[in-house]
Amino acid sequence: MIKLFKYFCAVVLAIAISFSSNQNAWALPSQTFTIAALAQGDAITDPEAILRYALPIENKQIRRLQDSMEFMNKDLRAKRWGPIASAAKKAGRAANIGKDKILDDVVEDFRPQAETLLTEISEDVEVIREAIKEQDRETIWTKRSEILTDVGIIEENMIGEYPTTIPPEFDNLPRLLGRATVEMKTTQGDLTIVLDGYNAPINAGNFADLVKRGFYDGLPFIRAEDLYILQTGDPEGAEVGFIDPKTKEYRAIPMEIMQKGDTEATYEFTLEDLGIYLPDINLPFNAYGALALARPTEDVNGGSSQVFFFKFDTELSPPGFNLMDGQYSIFGYTTKGKDVLEALTKQDKIISAKIIKGAENLVSSS
Repeated sequence: MIKLFKYFCAVVLAIAISFSSNQNAWALPSQTFTIAALAQGDAITDPEAILRYALPIENKQIRRLQDSMEFMNKDLRAKRWGPIASAAKKAGRAANIGKDKILDDVVEDFRPQAETLLTEISEDVEVIREAIKEQDRETIWTKRSEILTDVGIIEENMIGEYPTTIPPEFDNLPRLLGRATVEMKTTQGDLTIVLDGYNAPINAGNFADLVKRGFYDGLPFIRAEDLYILQTGDPEGAEVGFIDPKTKEYRAIPMEIMQKGDTEATYEFTLEDLGIYLPDINLPFNAYGALALARPTEDVNGGSSQVFFFKFDTELSPPGFNLMDGQYSIFGYTTKGKDVLEALTKQDKIISAKIIKGAENLVSSS
C-alpha cells in the first residue's frame, strides 16, 4: 500500500495547472492512462447530483429519497427492472412515512411549500411505479429528473443560518455565503455555472465578485486542450490576475478544499501537503465542466482571476480516483452547456458573464 501511495504521489506531483507571465504549463504523465481500471464504479459524475450531495444537511429521510433516485440511472440504462422497482418503493416510503421528519428540518417559512413538493414527489413516484410495469423508461427518466429537482429544492431549504466557518484572516476577501448561478455567454453558446459558497466560500466569492465587476467580459480562452482543460481569466497586459482598484494590489486567493464531515475548509495547503491521499471531498473533479482556480505551480495560494474548466474524459481521469482532487480548489460546476464547453477553443472568448441567481449571497470584503 505504501508503494501504491508513493506511485500516486509521484503522478500527482507531475500534474500542474499553472500560469506565469511567459508560460502556461500543463503536464499529463503517461502513467495516468494506466489507472482507469482502478476507478470507483459508483462515483457520481452528474454535476447537479454532486451539488445536491455537497449541501450541508444531515436529514436521513431526504437523503434516502435522493439516493433511491440518484442511483436508479445505472439500472435504467441496463433495464434492470427489479432494482428499479425496489428503488421506487424506497422512494415512496421516504416521501410518505418519512414526511414529518423531512419537514422538521425544513426552515419554517418554507414548510408549506416543502409539503406541497413532497406530495408531488409521492405522486411522481406512483407514476414511476406504473411506468415500471410497462417498462416505460422515458417516463421514468422524466419523473426521476423532476423528483430530484424537487428534492434539491427541499434540501436547500433545510439550511437556515450559514453553516460554514471562514477564518478571520480572509476578511479582506469577498465571500459567497450560499450558492449563486452564473450565465456565461461565449462565442460558441451559453454556459450555466453553479457556484458553491457552502464548500468554497472564498474561491466562489472571488469568482462571483469578478463576474459582478464584468472582469471576464471579452476575455479569451487562453488554453483549450481537448482532453484536458479550458482556461480563461488572464487580463490584458503584464498582470496575470486581478488588481484590486482600491488597494492597487494583486488579489491572491488561498487554496480551499472542504473535506466531507468538516464545517471549515482546509486552507493554504494541498491535501497531499498534509499527507492526505485519495481524499473524500465535497467538490471532487468527477464531473465534466468542474470549475476551479488556476494557480502558479510554486504557490498554492497565488491564484487570482484565472480559472479552468475540467475536461478530462473519465477513462483518462477516473471519477472517484481522480488525482486532481485535493490539489486545486473547485468552486463550481457547469450544469448546462456541455456541448458548448466541448466546442470552445483558443479562438473563442467570453462575451459576457453575469450572476442570474443568488447575487444576494455575495458579501464584499470588509
